[in-house]
Amino acid sequence: MGTFAGLLAGLSGYWGIAADAELWHATPLTSGGFTGGIEGPACDRSGALYCVSLETAQTIARVTPDGHAEIFLTLAPASAGNGIRFTPSGVMFIADYTGHNVLRVAPGSRTATVWVHEPRMNQPNDLAIATDGTLYASDPDWKRGTGQVWRITQDAKTHLEAKDLGTTNGIEVSPDGRHVYVNESVQRNLWVFDRTSDGSLKNRRLLRKFEDHGFDGMRCDVDGNLYITRPGKGTVVVVSPEGKTLREIDVLGKHPSNLCFGGPDGRTVYVTEAHEKRVVQFRTDRPGLEWLRWQSSAK
Repeated sequence: MGTFAGLLAGLSGYWGIAADAELWHATPLTSGGFTGGIEGPACDRSGALYCVSLETAQTIARVTPDGHAEIFLTLAPASAGNGIRFTPSGVMFIADYTGHNVLRVAPGSRTATVWVHEPRMNQPNDLAIATDGTLYASDPDWKRGTGQVWRITQDAKTHLEAKDLGTTNGIEVSPDGRHVYVNESVQRNLWVFDRTSDGSLKNRRLLRKFEDHGFDGMRCDVDGNLYITRPGKGTVVVVSPEGKTLREIDVLGKHPSNLCFGGPDGRTVYVTEAHEKRVVQFRTDRPGLEWLRWQSSAK
């Protein structure tokens, strides 16, 4: 917490929030090429953007700042990517929802290997990563309307942390590392767990229930506000750590699937939108949590 707070204080003048006239205004980034399964997305430390499903479900695409998308790697035929996360050292993790895997791509490589295979998984959907390297995976069963949450340690061991949930989807770790948030797409519940010293989860409680439209991907900014895609409504809603709606952003399509923060100052939100099969982007007033962690680890 102390490192984050100090870095925030040092950068507060750089962001120039009041002078930014384009906050919360979505514009298209890519055009064409992606399937309706467009998901991911994630930025690496350099700011490059990666998404799934360019041309086919087996691809991971790399997108340049001007919106050019090209195939970065192709997964095995039995695999299909969903959520993507990077570690500060550049390791890429991919949720493989058809193979019951979490895949790993080493820095500098364009080959995905199976890091974890867990037959008890339904279809690993989205990933979150803590500062100690622990991964958390949402794991919905869409046919039954249920879901699970998994913890995956750095030695590639899986631990079932929660079961008998609704259709678990978006997942994120709080800035202080003390909480894990999970949303349910169909039930429209937003849950928060306490995270213990060994990374296990306890004390699940309801943070917020929405009365209409669903949830999908979810990420935190540096203040712990949750940015959540809302397929069906075509927006990203920003929710405070206390569960209050702060604002809602139109993202130019009915089915936003997931999002991430990137750009040179961490204040660009990239949203994968499945109806128009493209990535859109908008600017925010605060950077994303992962960007701040990369800046902190570089010091």
